[in-house]
Amino acid sequence: MIERKLLLGDEAIAIGAIHAGISGVYAYPGTPSTEITEYIQASAPEVRSRWCTNEKTAMEAALGMSYAGKRSLVCMKHVGMNVAADAFVNSAITGVNGGLVVLAADDPSMHSSQNEQDSRFYGKFAMIPILEPSTQQEAYDMMKYAFDMSEKLRLPVLMRIVTRLAHSRAGVVVDDAMAQNELNPDNERTHWVLLPGNARRQYASLVAKQPELMSWSLSSPYNKQAVEADKASVGIVACGIAYNYVMENNPKAMGIPVVKVSQYPVPESLIKELAQKCDSLLIAEDGQPLVEEQVKALVGSDYKVKGRLTGDLPRMGELTPDCVGEALGIKVEQTFAAAQNVMPRPPALCQGCGHRDVYDALNKVVAEYADARIFGDIGCYTLGALPPFRAIDSCVDMGASITMAKGAADAGVHPAIAVIGDSTFAHSGMTGLLDAVNDGSRITVVISDNLTTAMTGGQDSAGTNKFEAICLGLGVDPEHVNVVVPLPKNMEEITRIIREEIEYDGVSVIIPRRECLQTLNRKLRQKRAQQ
Repeated sequence: MIERKLLLGDEAIAIGAIHAGISGVYAYPGTPSTEITEYIQASAPEVRSRWCTNEKTAMEAALGMSYAGKRSLVCMKHVGMNVAADAFVNSAITGVNGGLVVLAADDPSMHSSQNEQDSRFYGKFAMIPILEPSTQQEAYDMMKYAFDMSEKLRLPVLMRIVTRLAHSRAGVVVDDAMAQNELNPDNERTHWVLLPGNARRQYASLVAKQPELMSWSLSSPYNKQAVEADKASVGIVACGIAYNYVMENNPKAMGIPVVKVSQYPVPESLIKELAQKCDSLLIAEDGQPLVEEQVKALVGSDYKVKGRLTGDLPRMGELTPDCVGEALGIKVEQTFAAAQNVMPRPPALCQGCGHRDVYDALNKVVAEYADARIFGDIGCYTLGALPPFRAIDSCVDMGASITMAKGAADAGVHPAIAVIGDSTFAHSGMTGLLDAVNDGSRITVVISDNLTTAMTGGQDSAGTNKFEAICLGLGVDPEHVNVVVPLPKNMEEITRIIREEIEYDGVSVIIPRRECLQTLNRKLRQKRAQQ
């Protein structure tokens, strides 16, 4: 039954995947991708779905479901692609059986991220098809198209969205769901056993498929001459969500031809035809200048190509209708005056949060050492870098706190303290702790356990109630695995334990454990609602 819904881009993708007949969704929570998996978990109990320990395990589980002949979706934010990259790139070599779509949610302007990398580079690197919806409706429609294409080409498909699309709403027309695939494990072992001899044959097959991928791109309903003109001083290549910013400037009224690109590889003949009509091209893409660089190579060095590399569009951050208009020579009127004397309000840890007590204790102890360093990690506890705590000296990537503390300790820093959250420890911290144990590094690891993945909305944490056992299993001396309750009344005990473990010549672990207040309040509200 056809109906119209008001949906976030993430929700449109989730419904599109359900309606495309997925049997499983695998993901690690990360803004702006989290709501896709949450929606499927809440509305499609027939779909296998549980949060994975990290993006690599998610990618591998999705590939396993594909091997079995069923359709699977794997979701992550852009930095998660770095974690999944080994399995992701090799999945292009193995190929797929059931359809497999990898959803990467990029974050231009770094609203909640350490960088603004562009996941399209991963798709190009792996030599697989890439889809980049421009609207919520396209995001929904593309899911069935992507799974069908994946099965016909026997390749994974990468779908790349950005924060603005993920977290904005629009009306979406949805249709009925199709049935899930039957169980049908692949019997061709040489596709899946990537010994060098097999891998070389599979890679040759992937290279041989590239003309077919280009054919798909040229005939795609998502790549088209969106605005036609016979001759113009400038033409526009508009990619993904940037197409909306271009169209808001009404290029048709100015006689500017537009080619819309939402499927890759770049449709070369469409762009060459556009270039022949125009004296120059403006490349509008939200992210890094991937298409701009390809178009420069396509049309030759004598042809003028404008975009982020030339400064006609901002080199960093999200595009907007205004900056696209300015690149087209349109004078932008400021509708509202800039706000005056408005002080920024930086984010802060919740009042009563256990992380606050952890940082209070750490700050009291490290003040006694001239050269103490605290290495932080990715999570809401990263806010300990800000006032009033200013407690951490680094935060680089998931799990880096432990390994950076190890490296600093190896260099002679003392005390070297790592602060890592429970979900991040399970995601990427355990292997670093094993390195430290194996090397006998003199570090103190604080696993600040709030019993959830708090920063992304309170999803289950993979290691809940297992951390002591994990640390002991990795070889930490049982006498140096400590569990404390981070409350002001326990401050004397906590600071004493920190002092003792800092002076221990080896790896020690302190686990401050108290449930996240937001998660606890949510549970209490649900309990009251059920009474």
